[in-house]
Amino acid sequence: MSQDGPIERELKFPCRDLNSLRDRLLEMSAERVAASGFEENWIFDHEGELRDAGCLLRLRKDTQGSYIAFKGPMSFEGHTRIRVEQETGIASSDTMHAILEALGYQVERRYQKMREEWRLGGVTVALDHTPIGDYVEFEGEAAERVARRFGFAPDKAERRSYVRLYEDYRAAHPDAPDDMVFPDRG
Repeated sequence: MSQDGPIERELKFPCRDLNSLRDRLLEMSAERVAASGFEENWIFDHEGELRDAGCLLRLRKDTQGSYIAFKGPMSFEGHTRIRVEQETGIASSDTMHAILEALGYQVERRYQKMREEWRLGGVTVALDHTPIGDYVEFEGEAAERVARRFGFAPDKAERRSYVRLYEDYRAAHPDAPDDMVFPDRG
């Protein structure tokens, strides 16, 4: 598997008050890139091969369109999570889903969230409402600096992906559904 490509640099934090964070973004003259919208994500794998290599193959459908992404193994620079991420838009998530299954990949995990995106300088700030709580992600070269401006300590960043967060949530809540989905959209 090739590990060349664009590098994703990201910090994620639990967030108790997305509304206050949104107000701060407005005060700082951040640009709202996308209004809050529903996002559906499917993680594909073949007998755990990608997971075992620390990689991820994700199909996403949101209000902007449909996308397929490959993410390489995670590492850290300071407190910032980094990994190769190759993503491209596709015409149909249903067609891509069928192609992946024809190639032997199966959906291993599914998760949903409501995401709102902002830009502040060269950093994307994503406000995520999920079935297990709210999070903010800072992505870009200056992610740590911008996170600090909002009062987040980079050494307290969440290191787990949404998939891993939900696996841990299910371990503590055995009655939770298999996938991280909203009750009214399951």
